[in-house]
Amino acid sequence: MLMPSEDILSAAKNIKLLLLDVDGVLTDGKLYYGNSGEELKAFNIQDGLGIKLLQQGGIQVGIITGRVSALLQRRADELGISPVIQGREDKLTALTELLQSLDVGLHEIAFMGDDLPDLAVINTVGLGITVANASSTLTTEAAWQTRQSGGDGAVREAAEMILKAQNKFDALLEQFQ
Repeated sequence: MLMPSEDILSAAKNIKLLLLDVDGVLTDGKLYYGNSGEELKAFNIQDGLGIKLLQQGGIQVGIITGRVSALLQRRADELGISPVIQGREDKLTALTELLQSLDVGLHEIAFMGDDLPDLAVINTVGLGITVANASSTLTTEAAWQTRQSGGDGAVREAAEMILKAQNKFDALLEQFQ
């Protein structure tokens, strides 16, 4: 399941919106707490550039997560990610509500998750993606699994796969040459 099949690439060609879970996808899934009770999260800079590349390629990036975190909102603001839906354990309901305000169909949405709360959305959207270190249930249910683990470049890997499927990646690379 690591290399994208023709079916995966075909689905990726239609993607207009990539929705992400946070803990275990944009982060390594570990919760870090300081002595004063503050929460700490580490975000991968390569994932951030992958998100920026998707946006430059005309693909919207959003978040649906079960937890609420000011740190996440700060990172989302830095990257221009919108919509950001926090504190929603029922992610499928959140997706259904979100669809009412967006001009995209389910087949034009990819969702990237890592654990059981993501399962219903992964099975509903046009392209369900999971990370290398996802729960075993998601690895069998998702259409595609990254080689990279959550928080370690998995979002970047998915971004590049989608952009390559849409023949946008090479043009975006030119800004770095």
